[in-house]
Formats: sequence, structure tokens, C-alpha cells
Amino acid sequence: MSPVFSHGDLRLYLLNLLDEGPRHGYDIMQALADRTGGTYTPSAGTIYPRLAKLEEEGLVTKSVDGRKTVYAITDAGRAEVASRAHELEGIQAGLADSVRLIADEVRGSVREAMRSLRADLAAAGRDQQTQKAPSARDDDPRSRSREQVSRADAAVNEFRARVRSDLRAHVARGGDLAADVVDDLAAQLDRIARDISRTLRG
Repeated sequence: MSPVFSHGDLRLYLLNLLDEGPRHGYDIMQALADRTGGTYTPSAGTIYPRLAKLEEEGLVTKSVDGRKTVYAITDAGRAEVASRAHELEGIQAGLADSVRLIADEVRGSVREAMRSLRADLAAAGRDQQTQKAPSARDDDPRSRSREQVSRADAAVNEFRARVRSDLRAHVARGGDLAADVVDDLAAQLDRIARDISRTLRG
């Protein structure tokens, strides 16, 4: 989910970033991605034309530092940022909401995967209890246990693959993976492991 900058919002946000200090183009793009928790990752084709327009308007200057072009805000640019401070507050609030929403999506994904794992393990337990035993092989407790271990392995591997895929896709999109999401995942996995150990001990 990407925050959508309304008309003029990105322009103002660029000025705000430069009001904090001079930056080169890549640094500006990285700062936008960082400030939005990865929910908005602009391209060079989006940023540089806007910087050029700000330069034309006399709000930004650029200079060359080695191989990098550094952009800096002018007094006129600072005056615009100051005069539109209330608009910046609204933009910041909207971006913060977007970061919270994507974090909630990741948490929801983790919880859904945990529920699926619990359901699979519960189903495996029910199947083991209600198995019919028509054959000698089915009567062998070790054979039945090995089959259930294989089912449990498959369920755990499916869970791992789903969560890993979701997390990697989220990070690949530039998303921020909050520490509390991972802490929550680790705590729930530990709790499930302890529950299974207690069940197996009888």
C-alpha cells in the first residue's frame, strides 16, 4: 500500500527535506522511502523533474560535488515551507497512517499463518485419534507416528514458506519490518512449541 501524494504535496515534501539540509538526488529518494516506511519509493523519473521545476521557480539551487549533483533550498524555498507548515503536518500524519496500516497488514499475515498452523496441527491430532486400523502396517504405532511426523513437517514447512515469502516480499517492496512484529512472531512460535511439548508429554 503506497501513500498517494495529493497534487503539490510531493513538491512541498521535497522542499521540507531540503530545508533540513542539502541533499543529492539519490539521498532524497532514499529519505522519502525511509520517512514513509517503504510505502512510497519514488523513481528518478519522478524526483528529478520536480527538482528541476523547483530550481526554475527559484526555490532550490543545485551544485556539482564530484559525480553528485547536490540540491539546496533557497530563502524563497524556506519561506514557502514556513508558510505551509500546517499542510506539512497533514502530509506527515497521512504518511504515518500508511506506515501503521502496512505494519498491521504484516501482523495480520503472521497471525493468519499461525492460525493455519494451529488448525493443521489440531487436524493431525484428530486424524491420529480417529484412525481406522484395518492393516497390520496401520496397527504399527511407529508407522502411524512416522506418518504424522511427516504431516507435521509438511505443515511447519508450509507455514515457514508462507511467512518467509510474505516477509521477503514486504521488504523487497521497500517496506519497514518493525521489531515488534518479529518479536510477536517469535513469542507465538515459542508458545506453540511449548504447547506441543506439553501435549506430547501427556
